[in-house]
Amino acid sequence: MSTDENGALVEAPTLEGWDHALSGKVRELYVPHGSTLENASEVLVVATDRISAFDYSLTPGIPDKGRILTAMSLLWFEHLADVTENHVLSASDVPDAVRGRALRCEALDMVPLECVVRGYLTGSGLADYRREGAVGGHTLPAGLVDGSRLPAAIFTPSTKAEQGEHDENISVGEARERLGASLVDELEDRTLAVYRAAESFARERGIILADTKLEFGRSRHTKNIVLGDEVLTPDSSRFWAADQYQPGSTQPSFDKQFVRDWLANESGWSKNSLVAPPALPPSIVEATRAKYIEAYERLSGTTF
Repeated sequence: MSTDENGALVEAPTLEGWDHALSGKVRELYVPHGSTLENASEVLVVATDRISAFDYSLTPGIPDKGRILTAMSLLWFEHLADVTENHVLSASDVPDAVRGRALRCEALDMVPLECVVRGYLTGSGLADYRREGAVGGHTLPAGLVDGSRLPAAIFTPSTKAEQGEHDENISVGEARERLGASLVDELEDRTLAVYRAAESFARERGIILADTKLEFGRSRHTKNIVLGDEVLTPDSSRFWAADQYQPGSTQPSFDKQFVRDWLANESGWSKNSLVAPPALPPSIVEATRAKYIEAYERLSGTTF
């Protein structure tokens, strides 16, 4: 396996019985030997320690990040089993070299839509609100500030961009035009149901789930819509400390926003630049690892 100077797994290992099929920003996908992504019945999803922001994979990696994301996704997949089907087949029947950071999963035909749900106003949703008074086609009350809790959680989809390109926020109406009303309505219902269940679970553990991004696919066997990818991790969600929540200011968080803030405000790099972001300093790497671990430990009630 290939690791960086911090010991973080950053490249795809060679795994007996599995063919490497695809490298994502932070994950590596494998299919059974002799299969392809198009015809495989299952895939092996390996979470590396890479971290991405503003559609760039950053260096160096965050040690143990892949293990944290895998453990947290498993926690949520199990908790949400009564809410929606998911793609996990096994976390134990995986190659020893990637045990703890790999999941055997049903191969899905992924829906080309990022299913974003927001319970609080921040990030790109806040930018849209300030410009239009609405987010994802949902008109919101006047006077909201960064961190405001919304009257009700809203479904605000975005396009699923090719690697190296940027996702684009679109309205629910636009999503229906692209993918069909029936499918998008089902995705909206499932996304909101997942958020409501997860938000309640997190709040009981002192964490506010401000927003999250989900991905769904269609089962090649049953044709059902199935929850895939990762779920409710610090990479795909905003987790805030409930006891420090204060609308109108930056919220203390346990997620990737910490890295985004450093890049945007302290690194001297502009996200509009064509130049790749600078390397993360050791202090940011260490603090990011600590935040991810704290999120997992608060939610799971166990020590990482």
